[in-house]
Amino acid sequence: MYSMTAFARATIDTQGHHLIWELKSVNHRFLETSFRMPEALRIIEHPLREHLRKRLSRGKVECNLRIEAIEATDAMALNQEKLDALIVAIEHVRQHTANTAPVDPLDLLRWPGVMSTTIGTLENLQAGVSDLFDKALDDLILARAREGDQLILAIEQRLDQIDHLLQTLKPMTDHLALNQKNKLQDRLAHLKITLDSSRLEQEVALLAQRADVAEELDRLVIHVEEARNHLAGKGPHGRRLDFLTQELNREANTLGAKSVAPEQSQRAVDLKVLIEQIREQVQNVE
Repeated sequence: MYSMTAFARATIDTQGHHLIWELKSVNHRFLETSFRMPEALRIIEHPLREHLRKRLSRGKVECNLRIEAIEATDAMALNQEKLDALIVAIEHVRQHTANTAPVDPLDLLRWPGVMSTTIGTLENLQAGVSDLFDKALDDLILARAREGDQLILAIEQRLDQIDHLLQTLKPMTDHLALNQKNKLQDRLAHLKITLDSSRLEQEVALLAQRADVAEELDRLVIHVEEARNHLAGKGPHGRRLDFLTQELNREANTLGAKSVAPEQSQRAVDLKVLIEQIREQVQNVE
């Protein structure tokens, strides 16, 4: 099982450049990818994106490529044509605007495209960038797998606790009819009301039917077992587990609504707490 939350970083020095890929993944309903990389290397963005889609099925994945020149003089270039056009535009604005402040040369150099890494140099890095992306993606998947193993343990622990709660709930329902009859008789005695035996049995049967939770307990057991089987099976697991937590919560709500004893009501609340904890963990499962 894989988590959708992970981070990976891969670096390499090649052709006078220091390449850094950083991949960050968080939970998401579908697979959403975003790439930040130099414009000169956008030509390989689509192949990288398709490669990622073949290996991941869900999550919001941010891929950030940084390229640092080991020797800045070889990598940086002044785009004289863009600089001249920018100066002409500034002069045009100055002629039509009063009280314009002097332009800082550093601001000119920061203008997009004025100082840039030479395109020819970056294009030679395509193979290295692609290979390094594969390594970063491998590391990201390994990190997602490690966290997925921890999620399995956390979910299984809570499933065991749900099992224990269900085992304590079953004995409470064994003598439900008798308990309901005794409570009704005590109530009638307190109110000094007398009912014939057949009418009393009808009322007891009706109360017992309304409070019967055997069906809900059976379905809870089935859903817990199905969750365990799914955890042990082949993924992806996230959507199926999310559906099972919804079903578990639905049965727990019905169980709580039918509860007639304080102990039973408390068990139903404890069940809902455990199911909610599972749901929170499942939101990170791929």
